[in-house]
Amino acid sequence: MKKILIMAGDGIGPEIVAEAVKVLDVAKARFGLEIETDDALVGGAAYDVHGDPLPEVSLEKARAADAILFGSIGGPKWDQIERDKRPERGLLRLRSSLGLFANLRPAILFPQLADASSLKPEVVSGLDILIVRELTGGIYFGQPRGIREENGERVGFNTDVYSESEIRRIGKVAFELAMARGKRLCSVDKANVLEVTELWKEVITEMAKDYPEVDVSHLYVDNAAMQLVRTPKQFDVLVTGNLFGDILSDQAAMLTGSIGMLPSASLDVNRKGMYEPCHGSAPDIAGQGIANPLATILSLAMLLRYSLDRGDVADAIEKAVEQVLEDGLRTADIYTDGCRKVGTTEMGDAVAAALRG
Repeated sequence: MKKILIMAGDGIGPEIVAEAVKVLDVAKARFGLEIETDDALVGGAAYDVHGDPLPEVSLEKARAADAILFGSIGGPKWDQIERDKRPERGLLRLRSSLGLFANLRPAILFPQLADASSLKPEVVSGLDILIVRELTGGIYFGQPRGIREENGERVGFNTDVYSESEIRRIGKVAFELAMARGKRLCSVDKANVLEVTELWKEVITEMAKDYPEVDVSHLYVDNAAMQLVRTPKQFDVLVTGNLFGDILSDQAAMLTGSIGMLPSASLDVNRKGMYEPCHGSAPDIAGQGIANPLATILSLAMLLRYSLDRGDVADAIEKAVEQVLEDGLRTADIYTDGCRKVGTTEMGDAVAAALRG
């Protein structure tokens, strides 16, 4: 029996996760999956109850689970509380505590959404990029950090730091994924001005000798951002640090029509993982029933593929999503003329029906 922990979180999180759970229930019935689920609070919802965005009871459940299906956290309601109690700190602590160092963010354009992309269809048609982001190091976790008084004014500071072993660990994941895909890997850095990424580039270059079949290239992050918009299909797998990966993966999401279509996986060394959509909590539309649940449903597919080793079920869910798009159903974020606009629940129902049928 496999255990999946559901951490819906804040904002639209509960709405979109509910639709993914609906699809999971259909998958369990169709494929005879032996999976049990449990729930845990995280983020602002946990702070409201426990005074902590990641209470010990939630962390213990996360440690005991085989995989985590995560929604979203944060919102203006909690912006004014002390920094270490804000919802986002709970997510960072969860990633760090579970050792979820490898973040996989695929940017795949479904053919039916070519017109929904902000770029011309001929530029993005057939797009299939995988961004591998280091998730537990870099400037988000480096010490020292803080805000202090110097010479009569406030000064904010953060430390961007990576060890060679951290770079090699994420590099190994990226090279192995590139070997399984198109055998092209682009490493993104800013080695011309940041010593920490100079080391990053040196280590990735050294590792390339162990993967002679992989065509390795290097780009500065500003050029990589430009190339993602200019000719995105030149990329297969990109690997980069925490900060650059955060930004570039959100940029890549818009190539697919909407960030509401982008799933992600965060894995430890044993491929136990946390799976979540790349978008935020969208408090401005929370409770309105219009959020796109497809990124969360596709995150569920990644969960089944990577942590439960059920690629067959993942394929079936992805095909169900494509079938629904082929049928012309669209949430507001991916709507174009000639399609049928639907809400969160109707989209989830449609995917579940396609999977069942």
